[in-house]
Amino acid sequence: MEKKSMKGWLYLLPALIIITVFTLYPLIKAFSMSIMLNYDMVHNTFTGYGFDAYQKVLTDKTFHKALLNTTIYSIVVVPCSIILSLLIAAMINGTKKTKGLFQTIYFLPYVTSVIAIGIVWSWIYNSRYGLLNSIMGLFGMEPIQWLNKPKYALPALIIFAVWKSMAFNIMVFLAGLQTIPKDVYDAAKVDSTPRWRVFLRITVPGIAPMIVYSYIMGIISAFKVYNEVYSLYGGKAGPANSAITVVYYIWQKFYQSFKYDEAAAAAVILFFIILAFTMVQKLVRKLMSR
Repeated sequence: MEKKSMKGWLYLLPALIIITVFTLYPLIKAFSMSIMLNYDMVHNTFTGYGFDAYQKVLTDKTFHKALLNTTIYSIVVVPCSIILSLLIAAMINGTKKTKGLFQTIYFLPYVTSVIAIGIVWSWIYNSRYGLLNSIMGLFGMEPIQWLNKPKYALPALIIFAVWKSMAFNIMVFLAGLQTIPKDVYDAAKVDSTPRWRVFLRITVPGIAPMIVYSYIMGIISAFKVYNEVYSLYGGKAGPANSAITVVYYIWQKFYQSFKYDEAAAAAVILFFIILAFTMVQKLVRKLMSR
């Protein structure tokens, strides 16, 4: 038994080293930095310990804005992405000849660089020659300053994020749809059950665990959004920080303001928010497995 245990630990050792170096150590370092007063990362000096950084972050209006934007982003992007992905996955699953083609097309955004996609979407949103405003012009609508006016910054980011996040969800739902017995659908056809009822009574309950999984993971990912903001607005958080998120706030504090203790404090706060959602996910999965 001892030899088997040692062998198992040897197999786990590379993963444990990676987790320790890239997860545990940064987490411990971030927490220690957050309680160091007037921390200077270059010279590794500080004047004492305290929770002043947390007080500054929690009373910072920019952080409140970032937290509000991130919450709105999560509440809108995740449900919209799941609903659209589920509908598209159901339609793709109903095709036979073009199923593989559509799977490839919808999966491309997931494997493509976020920076590259962000550049494309910044062109789509361009106020002068962008594709979106050109289409709106065909219907007699006035062009919108998607990337230049604060009130449109967050909606533009949300539309982009919904489109991008659909790729992974579609693949997950397609895999789930394969597990639903075909006999169930055949029985529904014999009974002449309407398609919408088949979708609500058979398809949705059949992949309910995957929907819950996608929702929880989507919320967690939404709270960590950064690349989408950076790529869409060319290294900015939208006009007048109108599209700033929590992770982008951390980046600004660390790399632009050089307030390392406040950046670390915001990172620790974000960690506990994500930890809470992770615990909720585990609780929900346990309840559903009963």
